[in-house]
Amino acid sequence: MKAIWKGSISFGLVNIPIKLYSGTNQHRIDLDMIRKKDQCPIQYVRVCKKDGKEVPWEDIAKGYRKEDGDYVVLDKSDLESVAAEKTQTIDIFEFVKEEEIPSKYLEKPYIIEPEKQAQKVYALLREALKKSEKVGLCKFVMRTAQHLGILKVEEDAILLIQIRFNDELRDPEDAKIPTDIKISKKELDMAMTIIDQLTEPFDPSKYKDTYKEDLVKMIKKKAASKSGPKEPAPRKRKKAAPKDDLLDQLKASLAAIKN
Repeated sequence: MKAIWKGSISFGLVNIPIKLYSGTNQHRIDLDMIRKKDQCPIQYVRVCKKDGKEVPWEDIAKGYRKEDGDYVVLDKSDLESVAAEKTQTIDIFEFVKEEEIPSKYLEKPYIIEPEKQAQKVYALLREALKKSEKVGLCKFVMRTAQHLGILKVEEDAILLIQIRFNDELRDPEDAKIPTDIKISKKELDMAMTIIDQLTEPFDPSKYKDTYKEDLVKMIKKKAASKSGPKEPAPRKRKKAAPKDDLLDQLKASLAAIKN
């Protein structure tokens, strides 16, 4: 793995030199935009909306659009003046119980590896987190932006989980959430039975994103065939069941599980 960030963890007066690795893999196939008739690649250009002319990079600035349509032009020094101060430190400022953090705040995992000379103090922090059953709330700067995170132990590793700031989350009250729907005891009991029947210990190895694999197979098949595979027939949409037979749907679901 290639380290994406180097720095240290600040734990009280203790400093732990570390390397940071991405904790995820991207399973993505790059597809180019082309013109259908001759497979000519499409090139994106920067064009002025007013005169339709291409604009070179040296003439491009960043601007904030005001309500009247005019722009406040921001140059490099303006943006640098408000950018987070670049530091190479993950600063732990508080410890909390992990279960106190709602899952909606969790965003992106990173793997923390200690430098050779910091292995003992890394192990000390790991064991202290384990024994306390807490996670360390921390702040760090990456690519000029400040982030919030937690340091938690996963098996023998300390992970940095980037979390969202509170003002980045939307309020569910902005959506139309039903709150006054009456559910009968029979319907609820049947739903609980379905949940019980489908309950298993969580095993992430059972779940795989097969899209990339299926896409590669389809591309190879189409490349080997002159005419290419036939267009798949459109899927037939299932008709929505009447609103008043919810109990029948629950019974059918339970029967399907048992079979």
